[in-house]
Amino acid sequence: MILPIYTYGQPVLRRVADDITPDYPELDVLLENMRETLAKSEGIGLAAPQVGVSARIVLVDLDPLAEEFPEYKDFRRVYFNGHITDYDTSDCDTSDEGCLSLPGVSEPVRRPKRIRMEWDDEQFVHHHEWIDGYLARVLQHETDHLDGKVFTDRLSMLRKQMVKGKLANLLKGKFSCSYKVKLRR
Repeated sequence: MILPIYTYGQPVLRRVADDITPDYPELDVLLENMRETLAKSEGIGLAAPQVGVSARIVLVDLDPLAEEFPEYKDFRRVYFNGHITDYDTSDCDTSDEGCLSLPGVSEPVRRPKRIRMEWDDEQFVHHHEWIDGYLARVLQHETDHLDGKVFTDRLSMLRKQMVKGKLANLLKGKFSCSYKVKLRR
């Protein structure tokens, strides 16, 4: 089932999500629904808060980027209980980011190219390792959702002022996108 994407202004996007355990209720159903939702929305990452669930679940599908990044051919992963434990700030870059929860908003965000992250995979095997490249950017963006943040929180004051009108329009429902959304009421 395709779930609605919760848009900017929804309280669930500002909550710190809870870690989950293997006995999380109907986890398989939620994962399948999230997979369908991510595919339908043509995104590359989806965090559970974006579908209204305050749980530390992230899906990443980098296969659509395989032409530009061949190393991500067939790259589809689930990250449970993800926490970034360290940032290598010696090498950062700035790149445009967009978000399914902020349709029509895209801004340059500066992030470290390398992070250390711990998470559980789909079988709840624990991992704790350094991740770099584009995947590091995607995981920082998605982990921000788990920590109650959106990418516009990372903008300079000047850039925040520049997108203020777009964010106000999101709150009013004045935007269009090709996927199902849940507006703030």
